[in-house]
Amino acid sequence: MRVNVGIDVSKESLDICLLQHQTKSGRKHRRFKNTKQSHAEVIDWLHKHAKSDAESTLITMESTGVYHEAIALRLHSAGFQIFISNPGKAKKFAQSLGLTHKTDKSDAYMLATYGEARGEHVHYWKPESVKVRSIKALSRRLAALEKDRLRESNRHEACSISDSNERVTTSITRLIAIIDEEIRSIECEIDTIIASDPIMSKKHKLLQSVVGIGKVMSRELVYLFSAKHFRSAKQAAAFIGLIPRLNESGNLKGRTTLSKVGPSRIRSKLFLAAVAAGTHNPDIKAQKCRLLAAGKTKMQALGAAMRKLIHICYGVIKTETKYQPAIVLN
Repeated sequence: MRVNVGIDVSKESLDICLLQHQTKSGRKHRRFKNTKQSHAEVIDWLHKHAKSDAESTLITMESTGVYHEAIALRLHSAGFQIFISNPGKAKKFAQSLGLTHKTDKSDAYMLATYGEARGEHVHYWKPESVKVRSIKALSRRLAALEKDRLRESNRHEACSISDSNERVTTSITRLIAIIDEEIRSIECEIDTIIASDPIMSKKHKLLQSVVGIGKVMSRELVYLFSAKHFRSAKQAAAFIGLIPRLNESGNLKGRTTLSKVGPSRIRSKLFLAAVAAGTHNPDIKAQKCRLLAAGKTKMQALGAAMRKLIHICYGVIKTETKYQPAIVLN
């Protein structure tokens, strides 16, 4: 019999609910600090109260940025089954339970119940490889530096317009140079990790064969297709937030927009790739002309181009063959 455990993760603490049966006497609650030193105590407590082996214990937690990663890795290495829930779906499940109060304790109970309700339809979480986790951490840092670079660039432009103090302009210029150097260093380190792995290196080369996908976009997609195992191109597009979503109710007819869920960083870079592909990629260019002729707006055509690019990239990775335009082949 499977024991269900819910862990509500925050920056400072871990609230745990162990659910043996649905009566109040069948629930056990405990709070631990969210530190690496306390994670061993969590495992000891679970072994003591679950009264079953680790493989028969399902631990459900929400994806909470970086705060859940350390405890998830530690519990997985101890043999526990891990289910990382989508926060939006977990919230809807909580609403269906009609929970009056929202506390860390009630959230832990809700997650344990959610894991139990999913039954056999649970996708067990598996940690990424060390190299993929390294790329993930470096990509986060790279994204932060790119935001800092844009912010300082805007300040430099404002200073030049307002005829600001020369010392301020010099400080901004020096900081931009430091950020640029750090960006180049991190990009080089990511490329080194990719080159050291035969599978990721092959994906990197295959993706760059797609017209419109450059080195920067290829680097992002290598991580995406290494960290996530998509069953179809449609699933990959849905993860990035590129599937159409229709909003309408009764007589009110809404328009179709992109769902825009998932990693916004990849979407923003893919937008620029789609702009280039609309000019140089034969398949994307033909699709763009066809949609514009059908009365679609330029932004709708760009959204479709982004989705088609991901479909093409998925196909290139799946078949392990370089991109060949369908129009040329036909």
